Amino acid sequence: MESLTGAELRLLNRDWEFWAHDAQLPPPGPWRTWVFLGGRGAGKTEAGAAWVKRIVRAGQAGRVALVAPTFNDAREVMIEGPAGLRAGAGERPAIEPTRRRVVWENGAEAHFFSAEDPESLRGPQFDAAWGDEFCYWAQPEATLGALLHGLRLGEAPKLALTTTPRPLAALKRLLGASDTVRTLASTWANAHNLAPDFLAALRARWTGSVHDRQELAGALIEDPAGALWTRELIESVRAPSLPGLDRILVAVDPPVSIGKASNACGIVAAGAYGGEADRRAIVLADASLQGARPEEWASAAARLARSLNAEAIVAEANNGGELVRAMLKLVAGDTAVRLVNARVSKHERALPVSALYIRGRVSHASVFAELEDEMCSFGAPGFIGSPDRLDALVWAITELLVKDVRPRLRPL
Repeated sequence: MESLTGAELRLLNRDWEFWAHDAQLPPPGPWRTWVFLGGRGAGKTEAGAAWVKRIVRAGQAGRVALVAPTFNDAREVMIEGPAGLRAGAGERPAIEPTRRRVVWENGAEAHFFSAEDPESLRGPQFDAAWGDEFCYWAQPEATLGALLHGLRLGEAPKLALTTTPRPLAALKRLLGASDTVRTLASTWANAHNLAPDFLAALRARWTGSVHDRQELAGALIEDPAGALWTRELIESVRAPSLPGLDRILVAVDPPVSIGKASNACGIVAAGAYGGEADRRAIVLADASLQGARPEEWASAAARLARSLNAEAIVAEANNGGELVRAMLKLVAGDTAVRLVNARVSKHERALPVSALYIRGRVSHASVFAELEDEMCSFGAPGFIGSPDRLDALVWAITELLVKDVRPRLRPL
């Protein structure tokens, strides 16, 4: 390095293929779809952005689709983020927010879309596409289908998907296609670019768990046999739009040991709609907190209730009942607070709620990754841990739909 001139160093600094690790580079040979599965911080976004910049610069793509979980993700991560299209040395494409596109000096364009609105991909056509965090798209099947139909320009249109894996049916089908290639990288493959505190926190939280293999190693983990929910089931009831709701509740599963930093507090909001004979529910939010003090999780539950105009906060009183009562009453304002007592096991409480999912009477308004991970492992042989998010979900759906077995509520 010391023998290089300033110009040579600048040129080397722009040489992505020199600095990238192997998984960040698309495999050689003919392919239609490249899927880069990586752990958190593995350099997925930078890989996707570098691929788009390379094919645009080489004149291999004139119209590119960018798809993210939300419009904000597209702009703040894929385009303007520190690893996005406008980052780093070299040409910075101009961004036109009102037209939702970026434009390079050579005339190439990249239009950005939200996976919350698959219909927006009907009509436009492209010769390349990059989708980021595919496994966290609200409607992966519909969005991917619309995107693939739009890849019809040029001689060989290509799609790159960069994501932390989850065992979605859409992902597994895509990986099984003969024209799909994949690369895989763990968080540690990109450790030299990550903050030591970030790495230490990930080790402390995930090491030795299933999440370790998924969130850090980038491995595709199958749903364990015997769990009360499956990814395929949850995806099948993902709500394309929010219905009119006549009841909204926030449910709280307080930590087992009040005040211990290692415990999680489940906080889940759900709403109900429909007639008496066909009541349905939709999960609206997961605001669960890890290691929060009582005043913190109580305030979080109250904020969520106010933001959704919920009629009540329902909280399990078995653990620290008097403190739960006091903390929620202090911060709830005009929102009613009710306590419920668990008289049967978590598994017994979850069974009727699982049955409602199977009957299509409960849906999810968005992707709630950590909640859904708990759901798709709970009940399987060898399950360990405390399903705090799931328990909050069960309390909410039980109160909204399971009328014959719902717990008696005691107003504060």
